[in-house]
Amino acid sequence: MDLTFEQFTYERPQFEQFSATFREALARFRDASSTEEQGQALDYINELRTGFMSMYNVCHIRHTMDTSDEFYEQENAYFDQQMPAYEGLINEFYKMLTHSPFRDELSKKWGDQLFTIAELSLKTFDESIIGLLQEENKLTSAYTKLKAKARIDFRGEEHNLSSIVKYEMDKDRANRKEASEAKWAFFADNAAEVESIFSQLVQARHRIAQELGYENFIELGYARMLRSDYGPEQVANFRRQVQEYIVPIATRLYERQRRRLGLDELKYYDEELRFRSGNPQPKGEPEWIVGQARRMYSELSEETRQFFDFMRKANLMDLQTRPGKATGGYCTYIGKYQAPFIFSNFNGTSGDIDVLTHEAGHAFQVYSSRNIGIPEYNWPTFEACEIHSMSMEFFTWPWMQLFFKEDSDKYKFSHLSNALYFLPYGVAVDEFQHFVYEHPEASAADRNRAWRDIERKYLPHRDYDGHDFLENGGFWQKQSHIFVTPFYYIDYTLAQICAFQFWKKDQEGHQQAWNDYVRLCNAGGSRSFLELVQLSNLRSPFEDGCVASVVDVITEWLGKIDDAAF
Repeated sequence: MDLTFEQFTYERPQFEQFSATFREALARFRDASSTEEQGQALDYINELRTGFMSMYNVCHIRHTMDTSDEFYEQENAYFDQQMPAYEGLINEFYKMLTHSPFRDELSKKWGDQLFTIAELSLKTFDESIIGLLQEENKLTSAYTKLKAKARIDFRGEEHNLSSIVKYEMDKDRANRKEASEAKWAFFADNAAEVESIFSQLVQARHRIAQELGYENFIELGYARMLRSDYGPEQVANFRRQVQEYIVPIATRLYERQRRRLGLDELKYYDEELRFRSGNPQPKGEPEWIVGQARRMYSELSEETRQFFDFMRKANLMDLQTRPGKATGGYCTYIGKYQAPFIFSNFNGTSGDIDVLTHEAGHAFQVYSSRNIGIPEYNWPTFEACEIHSMSMEFFTWPWMQLFFKEDSDKYKFSHLSNALYFLPYGVAVDEFQHFVYEHPEASAADRNRAWRDIERKYLPHRDYDGHDFLENGGFWQKQSHIFVTPFYYIDYTLAQICAFQFWKKDQEGHQQAWNDYVRLCNAGGSRSFLELVQLSNLRSPFEDGCVASVVDVITEWLGKIDDAAF
């Protein structure tokens, strides 16, 4: 492909016309008299879907690149309205697929996962909920836009939620505290609006669940996430393992950090500073980082060399933060052009390298599996997706000196300890979401109290230094996943345990570990989470003893590091 992202065409799909064409294709699929004829109809349906979703994704990318762009603001609103009706068409397709007289033959060609996805998806949609789904989309967009509009005044300069982060890691404690307070003042000032948006979201999701015959949103949320081989009971047991095994380790690491920083007490605004000499930072600007990344991926493997050259030449990365740009980072896929896209907000911290390698892991997977042939298999389910991203962070360790030079060991120590720190927070977010949807009648104050109680359980070290908003349970309001993709967070913790296994295997023998990883990426979404774990020669994170087997090796590695060296 010689086109760059700027040259990708965008044309609004006229939904009535699209719908009519799609229904004609469905009739061909339904009335097919042979496997071959139905296969051809399926290919055409997939072509239509790829075209529609490509326009959606081009719109989504350009809207998040500049949320003040009026054209893409209107196009984004259009998709918010039309996506539920599009889901209705896919629902009709899935009904026909699961009842196909040629199901056995189709299953032999495409595997069982396609039908698992179809059957779970059928549990998540009915024509009667289209209005509620439109309301849900509108509310999630309102939250995203509210955060993108953040204007934070710090020392006479205006910052957004991405650019303020580096000051929260400042070596000067007064600066850290002031920057943190400035950021949280934005959330405190907007708490009423955020809580109103979330209350409406919870009610909309609860009504959707009840309309579909569920007691509450939890079972529907799991079906939306296409979880076919585990449920809330296994997840609750995993959270218990993290509480029992990881929380004490993380607490000891925080105490070690307090001593390393020379503090009497570790406050919330101290947590992000890992070393008294300052956190490791990339030694160059964004363009330089991309140049170093090109060398890294050229040397890692032939597959990654081809992938990264493709991404770079087609301008498929938007990495720098700027006013009006949406917060956060993501990777998406434009099927029409077989093009992954990486979106990020570089801010001069080591997180720039984390997010680049993380999103490149997602992009490398979808690039590797781009020719499988059906949209369902472009990506696996979310927890499997995060194995690709988190493991790529570790596979690139040997090249960290390119970005951090003399601070590369400091980076590795912080990266590995950050991964351990994350696990208790990750399961706290998950437990909070279970509380929210088990108690849809809860008030905003009830939810904040519940968050604070859960925080004390999983993050017992945390000291908010009397900050009213945070002491009263407001921290969760910054976490976009809770608003935009309910129940998408435990996925990171499950994947982190898998990524730790790849880190351990890579230490023992790189080529075997890399071969297992590439096999996982090539498989795309053609299997369920636990089947993909097995395919890549990993242990299930739900299996008793799995967490201990990798974390013991990591704590041993961290224990060998002399804090005085930093």
